[in-house]
Amino acid sequence: MGLQGKYNPPNPLKGEHKAKNSPFRGLRGFKDKDMQVIIGWILRAGVTISMLIVFIGGIFFIYRHGGSIPDYHVFKGVPWFIHNTNGIINATLNFKGQAIIQLGIILLIATPVIRVAFSAIGFIIEKDYLYTAITLIVLLIIVGSMLSGHAG
Repeated sequence: MGLQGKYNPPNPLKGEHKAKNSPFRGLRGFKDKDMQVIIGWILRAGVTISMLIVFIGGIFFIYRHGGSIPDYHVFKGVPWFIHNTNGIINATLNFKGQAIIQLGIILLIATPVIRVAFSAIGFIIEKDYLYTAITLIVLLIIVGSMLSGHAG
């Protein structure tokens, strides 16, 4: 007592079941599970790449400063080049270990923000407007607090 034939769903990549006048007509077969897979891949890739960048920055830092003896009687603050984005990029291009480590940490912090942005895209594709609105509000709060410098 089984089905007589197998069901073959339409393949959106081959242009089957295109909806007219839809910007996402090629994504008609796009499901929630597909978005979860993409978001999971983004999170894994972001953490892995940031970990690799921090590791490489640590190697450069140890190579340059591994033989120096720290003087704990004198307080040395954060280097000048880590205070802003331009300094981090310029110091990274000059292979300064602390800047490379800082770049990896920034990527690690940006990974969940990118996840929220892709969730919004997924909700738009699925035409789930309530969750699209909620996700965009969350994204605006995150971006606004990052730009203003206020947390919480």
